[in-house]
Amino acid sequence: MPSHRFRIGTFNLCNLALPNTRFYREVYSPETYRRKKTWTANQLQRMRADIVGFQEVFHTEALQETLTESRIYDSAKLVVSKHINDSPAVALVSNFPILSYQVIEQFPAAAKLDIQGELLSFDRFSRPVLSVKIAIHGVECIVFVVHLKSKRPILPEDVDRHDPIERAKGQARSLILRAAEATALRMLLMETLQNQDYPVIVMGDVNDTALAVTTQIIAGEPPHRELPSDRKRQIWDVLLYNVKDIQARRSYGDFFYTHIHNGHYETLDQILVSQEFVSGNPRRIGRVGHVSVLNDHLIDQALMDEEIPLWQSDHGQLVAVLELDRDESQ
Repeated sequence: MPSHRFRIGTFNLCNLALPNTRFYREVYSPETYRRKKTWTANQLQRMRADIVGFQEVFHTEALQETLTESRIYDSAKLVVSKHINDSPAVALVSNFPILSYQVIEQFPAAAKLDIQGELLSFDRFSRPVLSVKIAIHGVECIVFVVHLKSKRPILPEDVDRHDPIERAKGQARSLILRAAEATALRMLLMETLQNQDYPVIVMGDVNDTALAVTTQIIAGEPPHRELPSDRKRQIWDVLLYNVKDIQARRSYGDFFYTHIHNGHYETLDQILVSQEFVSGNPRRIGRVGHVSVLNDHLIDQALMDEEIPLWQSDHGQLVAVLELDRDESQ
């Protein structure tokens, strides 16, 4: 059966902002901005992705100028989520037709968490989620672009930011918020996946590794091997699969990391696909082909006295080739 290949990617831009405009405590000079645009455009050319999900977009104009410089998205459609309190947004560019999109800021009501009966105050994403419906070679697909809360501690203004106890409490707050966001995202995915026939893709910076609890919350838990077949099918229907794991089952090497922090090589950027792209599913409509990560620019600062330049990203770019099975006789 013939197949149509297409490429998807996720790209944490590391603070893409216009020059002479303050973000956080930084301001890019015109020269730094020019170099950042050129470097990012070159990475996009290397990725050659038909669909890219972006994180850390401070200014849509800066992203549009970068896409123009890449010269591969001249006819593409760009959609950007919402900025909250001067925070960066996520975005998606697609060379395929975008049918509709949603910006999701609030948690679903049923996703709010309580601990021992006490309702947590978290009720919205720190960076709104982007949900985009795309027509890919005649197949409708929902793509979620996400950027969950980082591990950076949430600290009150009046505490010593270097106090180890306060930092521990701050890291716990960040973890709780990230877990709450993962739970809310899982509920959005359940609404999209359950009893539906079209494929779903989630991509972005989830700020946790593939085996972290928060990432597993998003993906769902595989069925126990002793469950009856009909119950397994119900669970498979709402599961997501990490493209890294799919490729790892066919490869002998693992050089997969998208971020280095304090000597730890981690994959914080993930692409998850629904069962429609899993080879073991007899009702699949496609499969995951090659998966690659562009991480040769990352520096292990625990080993060398260097820093990643401002115009580069501190994340690697993740790209997956997907293949749609198409019955040309229909």
